[in-house]
Amino acid sequence: MAERERVMRMSVEQPMWRALSGYRVLTMLYAVGLFATAYDTFTRPWIAVAYYCVLFVWTLATLPRVAGEAHCTKPFLAVDLTIALTGILLTPLADTHARIVSGGPTLPSIWTAGSVLAFAVKGGWRWAAFASTAVALANLIERGAPARDTVHNVILVWVASIAIGYVVEVARASERTLARALEIEAATRERERLARDIHDGVLQVLAMVQRRGVVLGGEAAELGRMAGEQEVALRTLVSGGLVPLSRVSRDPALGAVVRTVEEPDDDGPLDLRLLLAPYAAARVSLAEPGAPVPLPPAAARELAAAVGAALDNVRAHAGEQARAWILVEDEPDSVVVTVRDDGPGIPEGRLAQAEGEGRLGVALSIRGRLRDLGGSAELISVPGQGTEVELTVPKDTEVSRGKAEQR
Repeated sequence: MAERERVMRMSVEQPMWRALSGYRVLTMLYAVGLFATAYDTFTRPWIAVAYYCVLFVWTLATLPRVAGEAHCTKPFLAVDLTIALTGILLTPLADTHARIVSGGPTLPSIWTAGSVLAFAVKGGWRWAAFASTAVALANLIERGAPARDTVHNVILVWVASIAIGYVVEVARASERTLARALEIEAATRERERLARDIHDGVLQVLAMVQRRGVVLGGEAAELGRMAGEQEVALRTLVSGGLVPLSRVSRDPALGAVVRTVEEPDDDGPLDLRLLLAPYAAARVSLAEPGAPVPLPPAAARELAAAVGAALDNVRAHAGEQARAWILVEDEPDSVVVTVRDDGPGIPEGRLAQAEGEGRLGVALSIRGRLRDLGGSAELISVPGQGTEVELTVPKDTEVSRGKAEQR
């Protein structure tokens, strides 16, 4: 929180608002000074005097309004721009036609630019374009016909205000990014601190209970197994920070806790990590990137189901004591998930024999799912050295989008 407050104090907008306040005061005095030096040339000086009285009071009274974004509201900006436009349109009534044609200044003079810049700082370049266009039209009406100096001044106000508005938008986006990065950094530091504390205490106790339970056997073995499951769940929580687990059920075949997480209801991409997190258990390790791995909903669910099918094969064929590892890799154009175990491996020709006998677990549950997604499933197994299944899914496929729409 301290870092975020420091970022807000360093905001590039605040110096702009302070500069705008000073600009409005100085340009108001400048406009009054120009009128005082040319008082005798005005045909109706009382109109100019009345306008400058309003401009003087308005400028000083509204200084708190332009001190920051919060008080510079849309109604204020509208009134401020109206005063500037009114001064421009009153110029032909107060000044001589000859002086106007020769390029004489309008009543508000360059004070008008302050009103346009307030739009730019408040709302960005689009607001600046709107305000500068209104000023340009008022100047053309006041002059009566486009003149070189009028066009020059209009273009200058346009370019300057739009450029400043764009810079403000970029600065705001940069500040938001920096604030978010500081929040993530603070959260990561806190997670690391908690992970150290938990590792030094709770995780070590759970690991010791698991080891002692296996040695003692009987009911102590069941207690040790449960301690191992909780150690895995706690380690996953402090290291990955994924969503809370909603439902828990025990899988006696692999000695694991099968966890089901609540999926988002929207139609946007799903984070594959959330769908794979339930598979982590005492003998199933999950290694995933520190950032979300987004995939279309259909592709994410099918890939997670293929991983589940691969783990089913581990439970069925590698033995109760076999360990499994899930590795998630987020490539530029695809997502690769590798499921590896330390079981006895698959004898050569066994898969073909299983398909001939009608057992299509690998062919349909794994390869079939990946084929429908436009991906691939590679199975590598060496007898005595375990089995590795590499699942690859492209990030953007027509098949994935089509399935998502059907669902």
